Order: sequence, then C-alpha cells, then structure tokens
Amino acid sequence: MKNNEFLKKQIIYRSIHRGTKEMDLLLGKFVKCHINNFDNNDLNDLLKLLSIEDEILYKWYFEKYPNKEVDSIQISEKLRDFKL
Repeated sequence: MKNNEFLKKQIIYRSIHRGTKEMDLLLGKFVKCHINNFDNNDLNDLLKLLSIEDEILYKWYFEKYPNKEVDSIQISEKLRDFKL
C-alpha cells in the first residue's frame, strides 16, 4: 500500500471516530467528500485539524467562534465552506 493511501485511510478513520456525534458527521462527510482531491499538503493540514479537540472545532464551525489555531491551518477554509 502506498504511503499516501495509508495516510488517507488513517485520516478517514480519525474523522469518523471523534467522540462526539456532531463532529463525526461533519468531519467524516467532509473528508469522504474531498479526500481524493487533496494533495499531500492538504492531507498533512487535515491531520493537524483532526488533532484539535472536538469542543474547539465545534465552537469554531457551528458557533462561528474564532480560533487562531484552527484558522492557521489552510484547509480550515475549505471546512468552513463545507455544508452538511
């Protein structure tokens, strides 16, 4: 298996096994919809994004609460525009 394919499988798993149902749905659908269009930089950014706690991501996405850590990750712009 290519290293890139392993990384994609890891990202898919981490996106749907978050711990909170809302984030499982949001991140899981986002990743499944876009993962094949991401380059290596996007995939690495996505890993950074997935390492952020659900509570922080929830407030940032659903409540539009600003967060410098999330906003500093380039792929967060794509997630912000993603609609369930």
